[in-house]
Amino acid sequence: MTIFKKIIDKEIPADIVFEDDLCLAFRDVSPQAPTHILLIPKKEIRSMNDIDPASDKEVLGHLMVQAHEIAKSEGLGEDGYRLVINTNKNGGQSVYHLHIHIMGGRALAWPPG
Repeated sequence: MTIFKKIIDKEIPADIVFEDDLCLAFRDVSPQAPTHILLIPKKEIRSMNDIDPASDKEVLGHLMVQAHEIAKSEGLGEDGYRLVINTNKNGGQSVYHLHIHIMGGRALAWPPG
């Protein structure tokens, strides 16, 4: 069981900014930008390499729409923001539960790695 599953199950506290039947968003405990929110599906999907193209389309589309809505509600829309999905070891994934980083609030450098 990952730490994100424990957050979904409310076994570990988190600063939750959004929740519905499909996903949950909370503030990162080690923010890399003034606004840094993690958006996770409630369905346990290990990484982008583990999605099921047939059954995960709805949740993946929902995550993207909610990422936009959360960024907008956090005041990031006008100046911009970054969405990041790290996949597996070389992609920088540290928690093996699919998650989207929503980051903004300052100019972000490129390339990130």
